[in-house]
Amino acid sequence: MSKRVRIYTAEDVEAHNTATSCWISRAGKVYDVTNFLQDHPGGDDLIIEYAGKDVEEVMKDPSEHVHSESAYDMLQEYVIGRTCVGEATVSEDWEATDDFHPDDTDTARDFEKNEFLDLRKPLLRQMWEANFSKAYYLQQVHQPRHLSESARLFGPDILEIFTRTSWYVVPLFWGPVTAYLFLRSVFQFTGPLPSFFAQPRLPLDYLPNVPFDSFVKTLLCFFLGNFIWTLLEYTLHRFLFHVDNYLPDTPAFLTLHFMMHGIHHYLPMDRLRLVMPPVLFFVLQLPFTRLGHLLFPAAVANGIISGAFTFYIGYDCMHYALHHTKLPQYLRDMKKYHLAHHYKNFELGFGVTSKIWDIVFSTYLPI
Repeated sequence: MSKRVRIYTAEDVEAHNTATSCWISRAGKVYDVTNFLQDHPGGDDLIIEYAGKDVEEVMKDPSEHVHSESAYDMLQEYVIGRTCVGEATVSEDWEATDDFHPDDTDTARDFEKNEFLDLRKPLLRQMWEANFSKAYYLQQVHQPRHLSESARLFGPDILEIFTRTSWYVVPLFWGPVTAYLFLRSVFQFTGPLPSFFAQPRLPLDYLPNVPFDSFVKTLLCFFLGNFIWTLLEYTLHRFLFHVDNYLPDTPAFLTLHFMMHGIHHYLPMDRLRLVMPPVLFFVLQLPFTRLGHLLFPAAVANGIISGAFTFYIGYDCMHYALHHTKLPQYLRDMKKYHLAHHYKNFELGFGVTSKIWDIVFSTYLPI
């Protein structure tokens, strides 16, 4: 068959089970026989009865309908793709241990068996030129693979370096931004901002003259930002990163999904793709920080944003630790909980730093 013939899952075929969209499968191939219904010698009712199903056995059954070799030849005109059953690595019986680290994937065997992405080549171009359905993509991207080194997304090195981020980049980059927003909030509660650059003094030199209630107001906003982040963490993970069911079945949207979160489920132990690159987080935070400034005075908004950013830094560092570090008891429990999201059931367990919103919204994952 052509290299470009599309790969479907059994669920894809089952979804086309009506007279207006009638698919069947046989011997690993998928057929769209909608236009053949009225020409079927045995009548369209017989085909519709098996719409969305595999017809290998029924076509051999003389009690149903005898098919000649020419009938099988005619069927080839309606081939639209094929099915492929990949190996499963996710299991309801999976359990995490403190020293969990799976064996590396045999990349050649994996590609031969699953016909999904070749881990030996840059991945984004393969995604863009994908010949598999959304259902097959979602099935495969949630079956984790593991490499000793990060897989390439791009061919050119100049592009590749922007896709890999060490965990310590997050606090180094966003820590100063967060501290600046916190101090800015304090001074905004106090009154006009001091002109830091008009005099040879450091911003911290002004703090002894700041009224205590300004710190209190900023701290209250800061704690509100902490709370808001925990809800954002859950909702973004569940409704943006796992927008699976509403994802359009096109290479462009599958590629976007893969870049944002799919690659993390595909290669969950990749040390350089466990935290957000600064550019990605900058894009994601922009609408929320703009909304904060629209809803609240500048002092309040900056205090809230500094609190949310602080918890974001903690979230990304904790996310890395959950995958790669031995931890105290609470964090060991969260590690098992989060890894179960990857290796047991990706449709539950969206909390990373806590389980509270999973409990509230009934997405708690028993482990």
